[in-house]
Amino acid sequence: MTSVRSAAAAFPPIRAALTRSKKESIRRELESCQMLAGIWCHGLTVRQLQSIRASLPSSSKLLVAKNSLVEKAIEGTKWEALKPCAKGMNAWLFVHSDEIPPAIKPYRDFQKEWKLALNDFTGAVYEGRLYGPDDFQALETMPTRMESYRFLLGCLQSPAVSLLGLLQTKTQEEGGAEVAAADAEKN
Repeated sequence: MTSVRSAAAAFPPIRAALTRSKKESIRRELESCQMLAGIWCHGLTVRQLQSIRASLPSSSKLLVAKNSLVEKAIEGTKWEALKPCAKGMNAWLFVHSDEIPPAIKPYRDFQKEWKLALNDFTGAVYEGRLYGPDDFQALETMPTRMESYRFLLGCLQSPAVSLLGLLQTKTQEEGGAEVAAADAEKN
C-alpha cells in the first residue's frame, strides 16, 4: 500500500510533463505564425471564449495559456518583444496567414456585442514589430493580400493603359492625315 506522501510525490513529474507538453504546443503554433497577439481575458467565461474561437477564421487559433509558459516558449524567438504584454489573464491569438484584419475583426465584433471595452488586446508582434494596445488601428486597417494585389495591378496597369491610349491617338491622327492627303489628291 502506498502512502499519501509517496502518491503526492508522483504528481510533480506529471505537472512538469504537462507543462512541457503545453510549451511544445505553443512552440508548434509559433512556427508557422505570422502574428501573435495577447488578449486580456479577465472575466470572460468558457462559453464566451468558445464563441470567439468559433468566429475566428480557420487560419487563426485562440489559446489560453499561462503567461510564464508563453514567455518560455517565445524566449529567443522573433516573438520575444511580446514579453512585456504577458501580464494578467491573457488569451493568445495565433494568426497563421497574412490576412491580419480578418483575424482581428471577430474579436472586435465580440467586444462590441458584449460591451467589453476593458477586455482589449494587450499587444501583438507582427513582422518583428511590437504593436501596443493603442497601435492596433494600424493592424486593423492594413490592406488584405487581395487588396494589395489589386492596388499593385492597378499601378502596373495604369502606365500600360496610358501608353496604349497614346498609341491609339497617334494612329488615329496619322490615319486621319492619310485620308485627308488622299482626298486632296483626288481633288
